[in-house]
This record gives sequence, C-alpha cells and structure tokens, in this order.
Amino acid sequence: MESKTFTNLQIAELLRDVAASYQLKDQNKYKFQIIAYERAADAVEHASSELKDLWDDGKLEEVPGIGPGIAEHLSELFKTGHSKHFDNLTKDIPPEAFKLMELPGIGIKTAMKMIKEGDPKEVREKLKEVAERNKKEKRHLLPYAAMVAHEVMKYLSVSPKVMRVDPLGSLRRQASTIGDIDIAVATNDSVAVLDYFTKYPKSQKTIEKGDRTASILLPGEIRVDLMTQPVESYGSLLQHFTGSKHHNIALRELALKKGLSLSEYGIRRSRKPNSKIQKFRTEKEFYKYLGLDYIEPELREDTGEIESAKEHKLPSLIELKDVKGDFQIHSSFDIETSHDLGQSSMEEIIKKANELSYEYIAFTEHNPSQKGHDDSQIVEILKRKRENIDKINYSLKNRHTGSIQKVFNSLEIDILSDGRLPVPEKGLELLDFALVSIHSSFDLGKDLMTKRVLTALAQPKVRIFAHPTARKLNEREGVELNWPEIFDFCLKNNKWIEINSDPMRLDLPDNLVREAVKLGVKMTLGTDAHHKNGMDNMAFGVSVARRGWAETGDIINTRNLSEFEKLLKV
Repeated sequence: MESKTFTNLQIAELLRDVAASYQLKDQNKYKFQIIAYERAADAVEHASSELKDLWDDGKLEEVPGIGPGIAEHLSELFKTGHSKHFDNLTKDIPPEAFKLMELPGIGIKTAMKMIKEGDPKEVREKLKEVAERNKKEKRHLLPYAAMVAHEVMKYLSVSPKVMRVDPLGSLRRQASTIGDIDIAVATNDSVAVLDYFTKYPKSQKTIEKGDRTASILLPGEIRVDLMTQPVESYGSLLQHFTGSKHHNIALRELALKKGLSLSEYGIRRSRKPNSKIQKFRTEKEFYKYLGLDYIEPELREDTGEIESAKEHKLPSLIELKDVKGDFQIHSSFDIETSHDLGQSSMEEIIKKANELSYEYIAFTEHNPSQKGHDDSQIVEILKRKRENIDKINYSLKNRHTGSIQKVFNSLEIDILSDGRLPVPEKGLELLDFALVSIHSSFDLGKDLMTKRVLTALAQPKVRIFAHPTARKLNEREGVELNWPEIFDFCLKNNKWIEINSDPMRLDLPDNLVREAVKLGVKMTLGTDAHHKNGMDNMAFGVSVARRGWAETGDIINTRNLSEFEKLLKV
C-alpha cells in the first residue's frame, strides 16, 4: 500500500485537535496526554524537515516531543491516511469546532458552546474569518524573508540609537521557510528606537507598540516584530528569541540542574529568588556561563547540539568563503533542451565566477531534448558544447586576471522513469562528469523510485545526484526514496549528493544532510542558476549544509582545483 502524504502544518493541526479532544473528555484526567500532544504539535510545526521524510527513514522518534505512542499513531496515519486512535477521539466533535480554535482566545470548550448554544450566523461569520486568515497566513521562502529583514535592519541601523541589530527566530537559524520576521536591537533608548521602527516607510500599520517591543505589518501581510534590550543584556535576548523552542527547553532543563533560571534578560540563581541577575552582552558569554561551547544558531534544534557543546565536540561548520566553485549552472548555450535554457552567456557567468573568487565552475545545461533529436544529433550538439568549453579553457590558461582557472563540461540529465538516461554513451563520453535528477513521474513508489535512481547513478560518468528529493517548497512534496540504500550506494561507488541552493528547493533537506555527514557520504553545492545573478544563492545552500552539521570535508567543492580533479579520476 502506498503511503500517504501530509504537510507538517496539517499534522500539527491534527495533533492540536487530538489535544483538544482530550480536554473535552477530562482536562485533569488526561493532563499529560494534552501536554504531550501540544508539545508534539509545536515540534512538528517548527520542524525544519518534513515529518513524512523522517518517517520514511525510521527517524520519527528523533523529533523532540514525539514519543513512541504518538509515533505509532503517526505511522498508521502515513501508511493508511487515518489513525484509528485519532479518529475515535475526534469523531464526535464537529469539524467546525476545531476550525474556530484557530481564532485567538477560543478554546475547544468555547467553540463547542458557540456551536451548540450560540447564534448560527455568528458562528458562520467566525468560520469565514478563519478562512480569510488561512488565505493570508503562509510561510515565506528563506531568501525572500531574508531580503525583507535586511531592508528593515538597514533602515534601523541608520538610527544613532541602534547599537546592534540582528534577525531572530527561524530566520536566524536559516530554516528553509519563515513565518513572521523577528528582529532584535541593542539600544539604551528603547522608546526612541521603537518610535523610529513604527515609522518604517513601507509599514502599512502598527499592530502593537509597548515599552520594549513593537510590531508592524508590511505589504503582503508580512508581520515584523522588533524586540529591544540594553547592550549589557543583549546576548541573553539573542539567545532566548533565536530558539528553537525545543533547544531552549533543553537548555532550561540543563540550567535547572545547575540551580539556574534563564530568561531573555539573563541568568539568575533559581534557589535564591532575590539573587542578582547575571547579564550577558554576547551569546558566547551566555553559553559559557552554562558550561557550554558556543552553539551556532543553525544547530539550535535540540538534536544533540547541547550534549556536543558540553563535550567540546561541535562541528566546525562550513562557511560561504570555503566554497571554491559552483557545480550546477545553466548557461544560454543552445543545447536544444526541452527544459528551460539559461539566460546568461558562458562569458557572463565566468565573469560572475571571478567576482565570487571561484577557482572553477561546471556548465550543466539540461540534456538535449529526445523529441526531435536522434542519438547522432544529440551527440553532435554535445560535441559543439565540448568544443566551446575547450576554447574557453584554452583562453583561461592565457589570461592573467581573475581567479577562475577552469570550467568543466557537465550536463544535468533527466532520469527517465525506468532509470535510463536520455543521452547516448558517445554523448556521455564527451562530458567531464554528469549530474542526474528527477523531473517527471514523481509518484512512483519508494522501491521503484529508488531502483530508478540507483540505475542512473550506476552510469560511470554520473557523479552527482542533483536536487535529490525533487521537492518544491510550498508547492510539491519530495519523492519517496530508500535513503539508507542511496547513501550506501554513493559511499561504495564514489557518488556525491547535491545540496541545491535554489530558494525553491534547498534540497538535500538538512535532516538528510545530517545523515549523510554521519555516514561519510560526500555532497556538492550547486546554485542551479539560470541567470548569472542566481549564483549569489550559494549562501542558502551553505546554510542548509550548516544546519546539517556539515564541515568543509563533507562538501566536495571546498577542494581546490587540483584536489577536485584528482577526485574525478577515482
């Protein structure tokens, strides 16, 4: 039986409905069940990876807040589309009651009372309000949220009262999608800063304004929250509101064992109610006070980072400056593909690569279309490209400016539904190496999809499995694959898996990057740029690598040119 797909938001809503059902039964008797399901709902909603992907890999219980019982019910849900336990708990409750709970201040008991005793017209209005809110509430792709936040922070930094400004929450942790945008400011004059913030030119209205915080609404229903703190305790504010929620819970538990209490203002002795609060200008000082090494924001997901920080075993994360080249770029060279052609010439892309201080890049246009071409015509097209690449490399040897030393002749090749590649052997021989990726037949079962991928990867010229889950954020779930089998094949056959930096993909997802790192599977970074400016998206691929605990040694294109060329010969 094929497994069923649910988004994280759908699962979180279902878990909250279950918690509400327990409240209706007996709030005191089922206190622990209510807490457990609400905690699980929060964990799922803020998870940086799709829960379905984690279930596929047998790692559901590794999500903070999901114990064996809930995991069992979720497993049944993924297998069949239903959970008998969830259905039994919710069957006697009108669906409208759960919908009404989405409005502020309405719990399940109030919702039931409104439906049973209230004015039906009022209930319909409330449900209409829920529908309108749901239309507006959506998560933003990381680069878009980062751009909006950057503009607001640039505006704030002009104020002489602003001494430091930083993003907070999931944006600072570089999650793939972002809800509201949270920003922190260090200042000794909160009133002046908040007044300046609420006058932001693009603000449509001020939602609220207090002594230390304010919120504004930007076009597109984007909410921006600002939090201020004096300089001497700014490190505590940064730590507290960067999160994640479960990282902070685990940190509080550690602090309690030490007799300490944490807040956004600092740390105090919990057993001495009137003790003086210890303030921290920086997060490093905050973590050090707890006996921990500094934990980078991208790692703060309660997935072992606190234990590693205790034992001085945190990874030395890859940085953008470590990247020596880009392994997926589409130029405007006419390769007669059925996919989208790049918009920038090879020369324009080389110029951009020099600006980025790269040593090498790979031109990876989509393979020529099978429709309208026979094998000999495909080979002729690839010969033309090979000749063009050879001319470019000859000219690069004779140039005395720029950092780029070599361009590689590559190709992003479709994996057909049966695993075959639509490029003949003679065409593949013209390439330095190839990438393969899934662009069709997304609904194959896990076993067939895995066989399809492994068949393609077995071709000797193929080195990289590109945007491997084929997901499109906010649009399409990833395909189902047997990841242990894929990873094992890559390890044994010297194949690499791409972390695609395209904002719509950010694929391989960070949880699978973490698995690859643990196993020693090597990965590559590629922007999938179809215009030279798309090459700037490399930073977002690096953020995914960092969230997956990747170091420079885990990423192939941190090697210099000569090291990479040696790897190609293996």
